[in-house]
Amino acid sequence: MEPHFIIGGNIAESLKISLHTCKFKNKKTMKRPRQIIDIRANVYLGVPSGNNLKINKQMKVKSRFDHFNVNVTDLERSITFYEKALGLKESKRMTSPDGSFIIVYLSDGECGFLLELTWLRDREGKYELGDNESHLCMRVAGDYDEIRRFHKEMGCVCFENEAMGLYFINDPDDYWIEILPEK
Repeated sequence: MEPHFIIGGNIAESLKISLHTCKFKNKKTMKRPRQIIDIRANVYLGVPSGNNLKINKQMKVKSRFDHFNVNVTDLERSITFYEKALGLKESKRMTSPDGSFIIVYLSDGECGFLLELTWLRDREGKYELGDNESHLCMRVAGDYDEIRRFHKEMGCVCFENEAMGLYFINDPDDYWIEILPEK
């Protein structure tokens, strides 16, 4: 029998993760067999188990936004960009004792929401952002068209949708930021 873990409870879904090892030999790259772990996750409905997690469906969770993180390759260049393009200022900095990372929080000075910039010393190359369309959205005060012209002069406008009345800028690491007028 394979070892497995069941996560669930009084809910209809449980997750069964089977772990097993197998030996293989790749004649071109390896001289001796190695063990690998193949983790297979299968979803089962109504799998009984003795030690289940209970989920309270009646609980009402209240939360608030705190921060959003982006990893950056050049911390000072990113801080300069966010200050110039959006008026964000550094509000807090944390440096690991061994210097392996620095985290800088930027604030708009208006609300408690922060943008977290994380720099990793050992990171090589650009970050692969993929096809994900997640993005930060900022509302800007003042003349929206004038701010758009300013962003175009900076060379950071990466997408415009005039029919919807919005545009996006990208930061030095190519993260997209939606720009909307203040309500």
